[in-house]
Amino acid sequence: MSGTIPAGRVAGLAGEPTTPAFAWLASRLATLIADGRLPLGQRLPSERDLAAALGLSRTTVTRAYGALREAGYAAARQGAGTWTRVPGGQARGHDRALLPQPDRPSLMDLTCASPAAVPGLASAYASAAAALPAYLTGHGYFPLGLPELREAIADGYRRRGLPTTSEQVLVTSGAIAGIAAVAQALLGAGDRAVVESPVYPNAVTSLRRAGARVVTVPVDPGGWDLDAMAATLRQAAPRAAYLIPDYQNPTGLLMDDAQRARLASALAGTRTTAIVDESHAALRLDEGPVPAPMAAHSPGTITIGGASKAFWGGLRVGWLRVPDGQAAPFTRARLGLDLGAPILEQLVLTELLTGSDADAAQQRQRLRRQRDALASALAERLPQWRFRLPAGGLSLWCELPRPAAAALAVECEQRGLVITPGSVFAPEGGLASFVRLPYTRPVDDLLAAVDVLEASWQALDGRDAASDPVRILIA
Repeated sequence: MSGTIPAGRVAGLAGEPTTPAFAWLASRLATLIADGRLPLGQRLPSERDLAAALGLSRTTVTRAYGALREAGYAAARQGAGTWTRVPGGQARGHDRALLPQPDRPSLMDLTCASPAAVPGLASAYASAAAALPAYLTGHGYFPLGLPELREAIADGYRRRGLPTTSEQVLVTSGAIAGIAAVAQALLGAGDRAVVESPVYPNAVTSLRRAGARVVTVPVDPGGWDLDAMAATLRQAAPRAAYLIPDYQNPTGLLMDDAQRARLASALAGTRTTAIVDESHAALRLDEGPVPAPMAAHSPGTITIGGASKAFWGGLRVGWLRVPDGQAAPFTRARLGLDLGAPILEQLVLTELLTGSDADAAQQRQRLRRQRDALASALAERLPQWRFRLPAGGLSLWCELPRPAAAALAVECEQRGLVITPGSVFAPEGGLASFVRLPYTRPVDDLLAAVDVLEASWQALDGRDAASDPVRILIA
């Protein structure tokens, strides 16, 4: 939301001046804008106010603002001051392949449940770049991951109450690459794999590519039916079960410890290996009990994690946590996909996990504010739609009064908004009354999206039939 950034906040973030002061200030402001600590599209403090807050001369601030504009991190508006921006504008950050109509770059995309970078990420990249030369004298291959990153990931599990050594951690090129490696290691042609429905569709694709026959278990908007899950495990005798107990994608549900213990018992009784996706586990937005990792209840669990949801979609680093002494088959499968994640990105994630100034708390506050704004607007403008407010994760799972999600998606697209109907998350079809609405966009964008949703829903006028829109990527 546009406004003026207080001079005191800028001064507090900038720190102590160095000389020459104007160059220091311009550099600090550029870093803070790139890091997301100073939001885009906001007015910087007046030169007089910022000079007073920093104890500098107004001339110094004027020169710094000029340098900032020349570098592309600010723009002057006649009579309205200096406003934050990024070089080339935000449009440079869009991939045409993500949009169903590349010739309409103004389309608002709500198919991608991934937030903007966590504040401080640019600083983590700078620190990683400074550390990179130490690795340039070697061959650069770390197929299992940098030792320091594997230890940092293992330490994260230990702090969550799950004993883990670095030897149990394998670094991958994103969580999807981790799922593919596990599928290759565990599954063969004709093996059954149980998945929840609705479920993250890219994971199902990885399981099927490994030859698995997918068997679904419904997940209701109010929670898991563990009796149905246990029955399916007994009847299907699957080799593996892909599960998302932490802020399930797309429903946002969180499985408590008692439910995890019941599910672990059912898995053990059928000798089914749990493939647990924890991509959203760090996205806790509300206070409340934090359940133990699924692997604490089911020791044979293969856990998958990743950086893209918690930190930034462009940070393509993920990992596997495997049971003690069982890394060999997953290592072979991992090497069959590629020879390791990029070193720079591994260094960035190490920095993020071991104490950089990347502000995860600020990211969660931003997501909470966006979630609440979207939920409030939907409740007011479309009261006939039903959803539960998730305690974490990245999206609302909305149930429409009738099975018109595909028709709604088509109507919205014509009006400049791209959404995902529930059928995309249904491996065996169905879920025609649901849509997933991520709250990862700024509040103003979300409120504008609700305007389109309301107008599109009213325009349907009882029309329900429509083909599902074609989607290239669902994140």
